[in-house]
Amino acid sequence: MTPAELSRTVLHAVRRAVDAGELDVTVPERAVVAPPGPGGCGDYATNIALQLARPAGQPPHRVAEVLRPYLVGVDGVADVVLTGPGFLNISLGGAAPAALVEEIRGAGTRYGYADGPDGRIVQLHCPYDLRAVVVAEAAARILRSQGALVRVTAEGFDPEWTAVLGVRTDGVGPAPASLPVNVRPVPAPADPLPLGRDAARWALLHPAAHDRPRIGDEHLAQRESNPLFRVRYAHARTRALTRNAADLGFEGRPGPVQSQDLLAALGDYPRVLAAAADHRAPDRLARHLVAVADAALPFLTTVLPRGGEKPSAAHRARLALAEAAGTVLAGGLTLLGIDAPDHL
Repeated sequence: MTPAELSRTVLHAVRRAVDAGELDVTVPERAVVAPPGPGGCGDYATNIALQLARPAGQPPHRVAEVLRPYLVGVDGVADVVLTGPGFLNISLGGAAPAALVEEIRGAGTRYGYADGPDGRIVQLHCPYDLRAVVVAEAAARILRSQGALVRVTAEGFDPEWTAVLGVRTDGVGPAPASLPVNVRPVPAPADPLPLGRDAARWALLHPAAHDRPRIGDEHLAQRESNPLFRVRYAHARTRALTRNAADLGFEGRPGPVQSQDLLAALGDYPRVLAAAADHRAPDRLARHLVAVADAALPFLTTVLPRGGEKPSAAHRARLALAEAAGTVLAGGLTLLGIDAPDHL
């Protein structure tokens, strides 16, 4: 069961409880599922009981107790445990990794995208400031991935920003009073253009909007201390594994595989995209890509057969998961306007 399927399963449980008269609430449009926090357990947790407690007029723990029987026994769900004030911690069956990898393979770099337009119309307006324009443009890309119609305008614009960083807007000039500036991150302390497109965009997008970005050669360093390098290197390694596996005569095939950190990071990607869109915060996506890369890099060393070992079903499953990680990294970098090279 994929995270998206699990979210729908949670909503279906709420609907069944409502239909049975055990809860008197309006079924929400969305149920957030994410890796368990401190004190949690299982593969995913949801706070849906806390969300429904007030409208239901019941304590969160009681709402969770009502919902648990409607989740236990569902295909793909192995167990449900209540923790804290009312969190539902869900353990999935053994087919979950394969299903997640299949979902990513099917969607490609559009994994985590909305199915279509959701009716939102968003206007992002920024001052005459390079970081603001880059943040607004990246936020617009992420919002569009989630179904919104977005327009980006700025009070001023330098053509060199397009020439070096590839950044563009939909309009330039003073806005009417009804259109205030709504994208105003802390400006960069120095000109990032000498860093080039990819490093400059990362330097401006990786920090949160309220943090002052660092503009220095550390973003160009080809070493593990550079988060951008780790993300791009992890992506390039996944592509190299595909090439090396082809030389050995096998391809990736989804199946059971043990790498909980990587599976959790990949499964959480759609939620991160949605949150980055809701908060107009490309930094959330950038930091999650670092988390995916950091979970992937140790795993990638286990993918190919060693010595005289012959390719097995386990190797094919590991390769498929590695390729899924590469797909997510490529898709995320593309949304940030950063290249994801196959060779690094």
